[in-house]
Amino acid sequence: MAYFLKKTKNKKGIYLQIYESYYDPERKGGAHRSYKPIGYVHELQADGIDDPIAFYGEEVRRLNQEYKERKQAGKMRQISDESPEKLLGYFPLKNLNDSLGCKKYIDLMQTAADFRFSVFDMVSALIYARIVHPCSKARTYDEVIPKLFEKHDFSLDQLYSGLEYIDSEYEKVIEIYNHQVSRKYKFDTSHTYFDCTNFYFEIDKEDDFRLRGPSKENKKEPIVGLGLLLDANQIPVGMKMYPGNESEKPVLRNIIDDLKQRNHISGRTIQVADKGLNCFNNILHALKAGDGYIFSKSVKALPETEKTWVLLKDGYMDIKNKKGQVLYRIKECVDDFPYTYTDADGHKKTLKLPEKRIVTFNPKLAEKQKYEINRQVEKAKKLKACEAKKSEYGDSAKYVTFISADKKGQKTDGKVNVEINQKAIENAKALAGYNMIVTSQTRMGASEIYAAYHNLWRIEESFRVMKSQLDARPVYLQKQDTITGHFLICYLAVLLTRLFQIHILNGTFGTEEIFDFMHDFRVAKVSERKYINLTRSSSFIKELSAKTGLPLTSYFLGNEDINKMLSHRF
Repeated sequence: MAYFLKKTKNKKGIYLQIYESYYDPERKGGAHRSYKPIGYVHELQADGIDDPIAFYGEEVRRLNQEYKERKQAGKMRQISDESPEKLLGYFPLKNLNDSLGCKKYIDLMQTAADFRFSVFDMVSALIYARIVHPCSKARTYDEVIPKLFEKHDFSLDQLYSGLEYIDSEYEKVIEIYNHQVSRKYKFDTSHTYFDCTNFYFEIDKEDDFRLRGPSKENKKEPIVGLGLLLDANQIPVGMKMYPGNESEKPVLRNIIDDLKQRNHISGRTIQVADKGLNCFNNILHALKAGDGYIFSKSVKALPETEKTWVLLKDGYMDIKNKKGQVLYRIKECVDDFPYTYTDADGHKKTLKLPEKRIVTFNPKLAEKQKYEINRQVEKAKKLKACEAKKSEYGDSAKYVTFISADKKGQKTDGKVNVEINQKAIENAKALAGYNMIVTSQTRMGASEIYAAYHNLWRIEESFRVMKSQLDARPVYLQKQDTITGHFLICYLAVLLTRLFQIHILNGTFGTEEIFDFMHDFRVAKVSERKYINLTRSSSFIKELSAKTGLPLTSYFLGNEDINKMLSHRF
């Protein structure tokens, strides 16, 4: 095994990942997989890392050295040796998972299968392991699960069999968790949030499920899609997997209908989604179902009359923070807006719908977007100077004009001239910082609508948690029967984390702080009944210790202290 820095060039820039090479027994040869996604070079530079390639190149060197040392130590270590380190950061999720009482229902469900191990125990172990140290299933079984405090009685083969089982029954497992969560905390479905994403697979050939489609990361590998539905408190209500080549827009309608029916969500809900799912058919579907909608709309794609209204300074109200600084400006209007669509007979028709439209201007977003525009313009100027090919311009192509005509406007077979499109640059900068929200809720206040849409970041954060903190991508599982089981584990980890964040911590801490704690909180055994706390102090640990009365900040911990943590009830 060896680590190396992979640099992928796409339209947005150079994306860095740390990859590891390994032996693949199915291919009977070497293969590569992502060890750690890092980010785009220009974003890392904006965060203060002057030379990200050199910076993470040094991390790769350190990883290779550590691996070499571990390999050498492994040769010297006795077979009976056991690591004194124990991972403990998962204990809040264990407390919640145990208190929900899902075990008895999953135990009953598995009686239809001839398993000689507990499926609930296996699922729980995989959730906790993915929270504290996400990695492959084999490494999870060999390296992470042994560092949890509970003893788990299942083999690696049984783990894969269990994954196949929950793959086929994932909707039932979610239904069991939803039933128990609703009894203890209640779902708020006055409005629901919905979005889709996809995950790519490092495989050479497609199958019936992993198919090539429009990847969020511009990847060429086969992908699968995942739709996620959240309640008003941003608690996950359901997920749906679908083949990667399917369009997200019709998927939204099918998934919402299925999830509402399966999870007994009745009455009117307001569907909140981003502009990628904003189309007339989805809007019409929501209205026919008796639901409402809150979607974002691209300001750049608006008709000129609406752009003029957006840019008019009249009507904006400043929203300020406690220091009197402007956070954003907002204004609204209600009118009948036209939608053009094609009916079942192929005829184009126009229908007017009463909508409220809210436009906001965010100074910080404007500054960020103008910086990106200037960066793309500078890139275009450099490419123009070196007579680069049109294909090399990428996103910067929108700020140039390619001309292949003579002075009379006639097309020629000669050299293509490139001119900087000053008007396009000015238009882009004029609209920087502006966003629009469209909604059927004409009587709902602008601030309330803005807050509802703004909370959509929670679902985007849930996807980001899956893709980074839980390392759900890229996925190397080769058997289709275990793929959905893998994503179910990630989904349940997000569900339990959200319950902890919203209902136990009352939303006072961000996801990053919670995951930092769960990743880092660990102890080392120094004697039969004594441990030492290896975790650095933080405001989160101090406040959680004060809230629970648990000795999370103590250096020396006894068995009784550990048991208190593992059996605590919030």
